[in-house]
Amino acid sequence: MDDIDVAIVGLGLAGSAAARAVSRRGRSVAAFEAYGPGHRRGSSHGRARIFRRAYLDPLYVELTGRAGRLWEELGEQAGERLLTRTGGVDHGRGREPERMARLLRDHGVAAELLDPAEAARRWPGIRFTGPVVLDPEGGVVDPEAAIAALVRLAAEDGAHIAYDTPVRTMEPDSTGVRLRTDEGTWHARTVVVAAGGWTGPLLDGLVPLPPLTVTRQQVFFFAPEDAGPWPTVVHGETSLDLYALPEGPYVKLGEHAPGPVTTAADRDFTVDPAARERAMAYARTWLPGLDPVPRSELTCLYTWTPDEDFVIDRRGPFVVCSPCSGHGAKFTPLLGELAADLVDGRPPIDRFALR
Repeated sequence: MDDIDVAIVGLGLAGSAAARAVSRRGRSVAAFEAYGPGHRRGSSHGRARIFRRAYLDPLYVELTGRAGRLWEELGEQAGERLLTRTGGVDHGRGREPERMARLLRDHGVAAELLDPAEAARRWPGIRFTGPVVLDPEGGVVDPEAAIAALVRLAAEDGAHIAYDTPVRTMEPDSTGVRLRTDEGTWHARTVVVAAGGWTGPLLDGLVPLPPLTVTRQQVFFFAPEDAGPWPTVVHGETSLDLYALPEGPYVKLGEHAPGPVTTAADRDFTVDPAARERAMAYARTWLPGLDPVPRSELTCLYTWTPDEDFVIDRRGPFVVCSPCSGHGAKFTPLLGELAADLVDGRPPIDRFALR
């Protein structure tokens, strides 16, 4: 049996960030991923996620500032650009543009509040009907490149990385946790569980969690009529918040609303035709700069908490690091640091604590 300081369960964005942050602090680390690098069974695959400062919640505005600085540092250390600042626009009554602009400015973001005519002049491929907030710090992060960089840096600091190695059982004892895999047994003084949709089943009977709902989300890729540049877009005009962002030669479009309920183990990869029709109708109405017929589509998982806040806390030897609710990717390097803080015995952020 191998004895280590910290085991990491899950090597998506949160888990790979935790592996890097903990190993960087001098701990012995073993990190386990049930599937191979870049697999598409969870929430961290693909080449683009939105980075934005534009929240209506002061806590998240503050945390995105910390995360943005850590993204820049990570890019320098990895020797590649992982965050591209495209600028981000928020519009629609549900986004409360005037209040959002004030909140961003209060946190040092040079946000602009534009009228729809000026916004349409800058981004003719997008339709606006009211005030628009420009977040100049907004952009796109590359999740697959980020995971590869984080895992590489963790390994350089001595972490043992094990892909295609599901953790079968976790048994707490007086000095930590015994983890059994098909390749052998490990003993860790602390275990960081960053397993997304698998978090609930893995910690069942070990840590009391809030209700977690896993849903199958669908995204669609549209070809722009011109090259842009395209900002990221969050739109709350309708009952569903929609988002769009550039990914390679396409613009990715999705709904930030719960899709069909599933489990991480039993989900399928089927795209709902009704979701495709909604995406096409939205593109025709609000994104006239796109060809409204999607070129490709895919599914991923969201793991929702009741209030859409994250769960990042410690109970005994277990650290729960489940960003959840479809808005965690932008915080990736900060999530790793928060998990490492919990390993070190520091208290959690109150909003993210287990109740």
